[in-house]
Amino acid sequence: MTATDTLTKTRRITKVSRGLPTSDGAGVKLTRMLGHRGLMDLDPFLMLDQIRSDDSADYMAGFPNHPHRGFETVTIMLDGKMRHGDNKGHAGVIEGGGIQWMTAGRGIVHSEIPEQDNGRLWGFQLWVNLPGELKMTDPGYQEFDKSEIPVETRPGASLRVLAGSSSTGVTGPAKSVAIQPTLIDIVLEPGATLEEDIDPDHTAFIAVYKGSVSSGEGRVDDPDLGVLEDGDRIELKAGPQGASLLLVAGKPINEPVARYGPFVMNTEAELHQAVRDFQAGKF
Repeated sequence: MTATDTLTKTRRITKVSRGLPTSDGAGVKLTRMLGHRGLMDLDPFLMLDQIRSDDSADYMAGFPNHPHRGFETVTIMLDGKMRHGDNKGHAGVIEGGGIQWMTAGRGIVHSEIPEQDNGRLWGFQLWVNLPGELKMTDPGYQEFDKSEIPVETRPGASLRVLAGSSSTGVTGPAKSVAIQPTLIDIVLEPGATLEEDIDPDHTAFIAVYKGSVSSGEGRVDDPDLGVLEDGDRIELKAGPQGASLLLVAGKPINEPVARYGPFVMNTEAELHQAVRDFQAGKF
């Protein structure tokens, strides 16, 4: 064993959070994987929702115009199409395999409406906090389609690197203004194993959306989330049906979090100001 090996610590699954069926927007049915009473947040991550339905009645109403301030939203599409539009002039359709990373910053009003009237709509939205010094930054928008996402193939595994870099240096296109994210969409064949390095200073979790995956004694099944303990690497093994999952990691902010609906600030006073600014048309 080398000196480097002695410093290696594998991140085990320390908590499994069950996905909670709920609805949001104009009645869109979804599974809340992060941001509920069982697991309110994982600094710097505030929420993770999964939309997955073949019934258009579950999703067609979408998410009409609504405001945000103080954080970033990340939309990841697996199947179907979602149209985005906002009051800063950004517009686009996120299709299966694509990703959108929006920095709300000091304020933005946007809508997310399914661009289909039948078939499967399947995707995720992740909320990423911003530190106090960047909560009032200018809004920003990034969108990348499937062809722009690099794919890495390993024995029994396929990794789509959406943001950050894999252990072998494959780098995804999406970026945060603050948290140095890792966001990888992983597909494992039945019984396959995967080893991947993770920054030891970053919060990390896995969100399983097909099959099951284990690490040591811990196991996470679709549609649950597994919190990973401190360490600098992960070892995952797919169950007998294989596994599909998101690996998410980012630099914690370590600041107070004050939340009110679509606003995430550091203090109650800042929340009240956000509401006043929105009502005054300052977003």
